[in-house]
Amino acid sequence: MTDRALAVVRAGALTTVQDRGRPGHAHLGVPRSGALDGPAAALANRLAGNPPDAAVLETTLDGCSLRPRSTVTVAVTGAPCPVTVDGRPAAWGAPVRVRAGSVLDVGAAVRGVRAYVAVSGGIAVEPVLGSRSTDLLSGLGPAPLTDGAVLPLGPPREGRARVDVAPQPAPPEELVLRVTPGPRDDWFTPDAVRLLTSRAYHVSPASNRIGLRTTGPALERARRDELPSEGMVLGAVQVPPDGTPVVFLADHPTTGGYPVIAVVHPVDLPAAAQARPGTPVRFVAVRRRRLSGG
Repeated sequence: MTDRALAVVRAGALTTVQDRGRPGHAHLGVPRSGALDGPAAALANRLAGNPPDAAVLETTLDGCSLRPRSTVTVAVTGAPCPVTVDGRPAAWGAPVRVRAGSVLDVGAAVRGVRAYVAVSGGIAVEPVLGSRSTDLLSGLGPAPLTDGAVLPLGPPREGRARVDVAPQPAPPEELVLRVTPGPRDDWFTPDAVRLLTSRAYHVSPASNRIGLRTTGPALERARRDELPSEGMVLGAVQVPPDGTPVVFLADHPTTGGYPVIAVVHPVDLPAAAQARPGTPVRFVAVRRRRLSGG
């Protein structure tokens, strides 16, 4: 039995293994997946001394508890939350040394939704199609964590982490999503297109890794016929029959038959990973030439 492993003491509501995902397989019906808050996952890896593509744990709301079988460096980023080692307070957003047999507890998010836990060496589950990410839609990759599960760890890199602490953006009080129109905005009335970017929506409790669902004014369609299934991209704002927009996130289906009224700029999507139910959502129309900004 290798000592480069991590035992799951408390799995939490939904904790999954994530890395940069598996892009390039949409033609096979396989979503990209990967960490919803990519910058937070990348920072956790930097703090733990890992390469940027190492697999981390993504928790949802109530964290998780872990016991390493060997001494490791751990970093917790993303949603601010209490962190303890054997019941003693430890740093959030900074490297933490956890000795073999100690229990690291990542507590409930104080703000935001998803925390990221990087462990030196990375989570070394078997990759599928080049990625270790859990895909909740297709079922590819490792299953969500369960109490008592054991996760293998890779060998740690030599040397210390290049950063000790780093600033992180706060979870949004208001989620502002820049959008470009189309490709099916002509399936909606002119009033509906204006409504999307002039009225406030809110994050729905039904949101998940597949899509950020919203509550708010319904968008009226100008066409009632059926749209043949077509390719879907990350950030697509699809409008189902109830008229409320859904923003596709990392585990989104690769095809869909509901019209897409707009597409969210990718830079704005990590904030969507941290938007709690009830958070106001504002869609802002921008010209394509302005989307290169950060």
